[in-house]
Amino acid sequence: MRSLRSLLRPLLVIGAVAGAAVLAVPVALGALGLIGWVDAAALVLLGALGGAVFVLALGLLLLRRTVNRLATSVSTVMDTHSRRVAETLGRDRLEAARSMDGVKERLTHLRDHSLPKLTREVTHAITVQGRNDYEQQVAWTELREHLGTPTFMPPLRGWAASPDVMRLLVREIDRRRPELVVECGSGSSSVWIGYALRRAGGGRLVAVEHDARYAELSRALVASHGLEDVVEVRTAPLTEFTSGGEEPEDGAEGAGGGPRQWYDTSVLADLEGIGLLFVDGPPEATGAQARYPAVPALLPHCSEDVVIILDDASRTDERALGDRWLAENPALRRTEEAAEKGAHVFTRS
Repeated sequence: MRSLRSLLRPLLVIGAVAGAAVLAVPVALGALGLIGWVDAAALVLLGALGGAVFVLALGLLLLRRTVNRLATSVSTVMDTHSRRVAETLGRDRLEAARSMDGVKERLTHLRDHSLPKLTREVTHAITVQGRNDYEQQVAWTELREHLGTPTFMPPLRGWAASPDVMRLLVREIDRRRPELVVECGSGSSSVWIGYALRRAGGGRLVAVEHDARYAELSRALVASHGLEDVVEVRTAPLTEFTSGGEEPEDGAEGAGGGPRQWYDTSVLADLEGIGLLFVDGPPEATGAQARYPAVPALLPHCSEDVVIILDDASRTDERALGDRWLAENPALRRTEEAAEKGAHVFTRS
């Protein structure tokens, strides 16, 4: 539009000057008396009309040229924009294709490698879990039938000992008929051991528990089965433990890097002639090799034919502390029993 205006402006000036000159001729002729005033007026009107027509035609011509240039410019811009859009879409399409190729490769790898491996691992885990569940159910059934227990018995597995370890304990009680059984920890296992001792016709169990509230719950559980004459639950808070007055070895400290914590040995000072020692506490969370002190603290109070059963022996800590027991007590021998959570049996040679 600006270019149209710039063209029209000088043309209008020229047209106005030329028109004025043309219109001045009839007026001059009229003034000189060469033509009449009516004829002069008619000539002026005709000249003005012709000038207007000329200017209009010229303006239309210029407008057409401007419109043509504008159309050409718009077409050029549209072509450029279309080309850029096409190039952008082409790049996006290429990137999308490459991305899809990557996805296909990952899916192929997942199908050919990851999924078969995961399937094998899941199948193995399910198989192992199924076998464990079956074996524990068999052990539970054998325990119930052997001990003739009531219908409602405290559950095993999880935090409690598994049925296969409890079956091992009952077998040793039947075989050796110990007068005193000591259990590090308390709970469901205390009731089952109590029934085993009652069936064996003698002996008693002292279960040691560091948590006062849990000890009360264990006593209530024992009482609900009428086993107070066979099972005693003692509360023994965790205190600093050193063997023979020596400091704990490096790497064997309790949780947080402090001294090892174990049951207050003063609570156990009166125990003598321990025939069966079941080590199932303190909990692992109380410190590294938390169950190690059981042998240095209680072995001097055990009978010569004592049997020591360590639960959770599949854990690294339990295996390490078992190795220490053997190194520090050459007379001890270890037998590994197949159990859900691992069980090591120690006897004197």
